[in-house]
Amino acid sequence: MRRTASSSHDVAIKRLRSDPDFAAEYLEAALEDRDDPRVLLIALRHLAQAQGIAKVAKIAGIERESLYRALSAGGNPRLSTLIAVTKAVGFRITVVPA
Repeated sequence: MRRTASSSHDVAIKRLRSDPDFAAEYLEAALEDRDDPRVLLIALRHLAQAQGIAKVAKIAGIERESLYRALSAGGNPRLSTLIAVTKAVGFRITVVPA
């Protein structure tokens, strides 16, 4: 049976919800993509979807609609928003020597 894109997306969201190590690797890979910074926004959106957008928005202190906009492919969130969302999904952004 062939998987649809939606089916693959659902599986990924379930794994992001249930496997914190996978979620950390997923977010780290997104941070390492230097060619397209939107990859980080999409990864954070997937993590937020896995935990529930409304819940993440509330924890981050952001309106749900604003969170959707900030984490869209065309979003341009403030650093404070990225930090709040990352913290709300259970992670933190750190800096290490390249």
